[in-house]
Amino acid sequence: MEQIIKSFPKLTEKQVHQFEQLGPLYEEWNQMINVISRKDMEHFYTHHVLHSLLLTNFLKFKPETTVIDLGTGGGFPGIPLAIMFPETNFWLIDGRGKKLKVIEAVVEALELKNVKYQHIRAEEFKQKADFVVTRAVASMEKLINWAQPLLREKQINALPNGMLAYKGGDLEEEMEALPKGEYTEIYPLSEVTDNPYFAEKSIVYWQW
Repeated sequence: MEQIIKSFPKLTEKQVHQFEQLGPLYEEWNQMINVISRKDMEHFYTHHVLHSLLLTNFLKFKPETTVIDLGTGGGFPGIPLAIMFPETNFWLIDGRGKKLKVIEAVVEALELKNVKYQHIRAEEFKQKADFVVTRAVASMEKLINWAQPLLREKQINALPNGMLAYKGGDLEEEMEALPKGEYTEIYPLSEVTDNPYFAEKSIVYWQW
């Protein structure tokens, strides 16, 4: 939690309190449902909360932006981003409903009025958004196919509407497999933090 406060010194008291609540909430739920690997819970704030929030170094959502967290799992990156951007609307969706009980409990406990969630596959979801965010779900090619129908044409942010995919490891082969003409940018997280955990992690932006 100290790393969150240090990395984001402009957090309000309410935001600090909400982030402080996350650890105990996920610890409690992790005893009942395997939301996060038990070993990983020791590094919860770095591996899950900070990782989710590093997106803010590349993009700050304007008020009234709508974001879909595709394949949200236990609520990452959607929940931390919703705390950080209280005036942005978040839809957290997942084709597997098991972990949505956790999201429901966290949203209620933190009184996150800007979060909605649904057990639904991306192909069946009808809402439109400015951005799709996704973390460790599938290949870029698959993600683009899922994300494209979810994006609206009207632009309200400095960065054109698109998808932001949290990725790890060597991306060369995955990026080469994309059809020619697809516009992507890779934001290495090592450029914004010296924490060795993020040395080979990136956020890949795909513009619609």
